[in-house]
Amino acid sequence: MTAQRIMLINILQTKDISLSENEIKIGMGAMYDRITFYRTVQKLIEMDIVHRIIVDDMTVRYALNNREEIKKIQNPVRFFCKKCNSTAYIENRPIPDFQLPGGYVAHEYEVLIKGICNACSDYE
Repeated sequence: MTAQRIMLINILQTKDISLSENEIKIGMGAMYDRITFYRTVQKLIEMDIVHRIIVDDMTVRYALNNREEIKKIQNPVRFFCKKCNSTAYIENRPIPDFQLPGGYVAHEYEVLIKGICNACSDYE
């Protein structure tokens, strides 16, 4: 484990929400280097320690993988709160059966629902 990997993991552990690259950059301070950041994130994703959440064309966030939590969930669906930027796994929700054209074979897919979480909706 390199110093950058350890620092990135520590930063993600201190937050209950997913973080953007800029938020991580602030946490890393002088240790931040854009190229090293992307290599570090890619390696941690390959090692199944971190997961990347692609919210839209302009927004990517990062969070620690909590594999024990995810293993307990059947048909995991990820929820992203547009107000507080938290992410959560929603348990046991049916996922639509996507009908692909002939010749297409799905190997994996991700379902991301965007909205307002229950904690934030209490304040509206």
